[in-house]
Amino acid sequence: MMLNKTFEPAETEKRLYTLWESQRAFSAQPASTKKPFTIMIPPPNVTGTLHMGHALTMTLQDTLVRWKRMQGFDTLWQPGTDHAGIATQMVVERALAAENTTRKELGREAFTQRVWQWKEESGGGITRQLRRLGASLDWPRERFTMDEGLSRAVKEVFVTLYQEGLIYRDRRLVNWDPVFRSAISDLEVESKDVAGKLWYIRYPVEGLTDTSITVATTRPETMLGDVAVAVHPEDERYTGLIGRSVRLPLTGRLIPIVADLHSDPEKRTGLLKLRPPTTSTTLRWGVDTTFQCCPFWTKKRA
Repeated sequence: MMLNKTFEPAETEKRLYTLWESQRAFSAQPASTKKPFTIMIPPPNVTGTLHMGHALTMTLQDTLVRWKRMQGFDTLWQPGTDHAGIATQMVVERALAAENTTRKELGREAFTQRVWQWKEESGGGITRQLRRLGASLDWPRERFTMDEGLSRAVKEVFVTLYQEGLIYRDRRLVNWDPVFRSAISDLEVESKDVAGKLWYIRYPVEGLTDTSITVATTRPETMLGDVAVAVHPEDERYTGLIGRSVRLPLTGRLIPIVADLHSDPEKRTGLLKLRPPTTSTTLRWGVDTTFQCCPFWTKKRA
């Protein structure tokens, strides 16, 4: 048999890898008496393809696994992919938009099936890339983060941690996406600085005719939630007003003037209006995202 003048790695590597996989050369043997060595692959998201960071990680892990295998360990390098829920939904919805339809028009069941279909296509591309890298993964033990067994295990762990007092449920500010109609993590939010304006609002002092204080704020709409106005205890302009009340514009509600070191006499009018946390907005992918779910307002609205 004549050897080719030039080496064709693509053809040779594919043939050899298929042979290794068919012979389960990379499979762990749990019944073995050998000392085990296990690495769980950091699961790549099914929303894309592998990049240089993945290649580095896989090369380092493959080196360790092959080294331990040669030392006589029963090695398990378990492959898998991650669902990346929000990112996956975004990709599938973009595809639906190109078809002039939406997830609401499809309905929950049909949309879920479409997501699973896309996962099989994208996830299959990732596993093909891993094979091309020559990664010695135990493919029969491949897992996906939304597999029934893994989902059940995650629920069990969360319940156990809750019962042991290591995690808890609470009301917190969350990032709400009005398009997906879902809470999203801070990692999914792109924060942008936006130039604002200062608004000056006069608060009439109760009991003193023709006397008012002026508060500077970038958020005039939050005035309705004010519960007090703070002044620095050493600010001579306002020390005589501490303990008095001012009448909230528009509502006429009385709120106290209090002393607080957080009020900076050097900034604007030196007054700081106090209110519970309210809603605010930021931009994410060009869409308004509201920070909400505040305990105070939840109770008030109820």
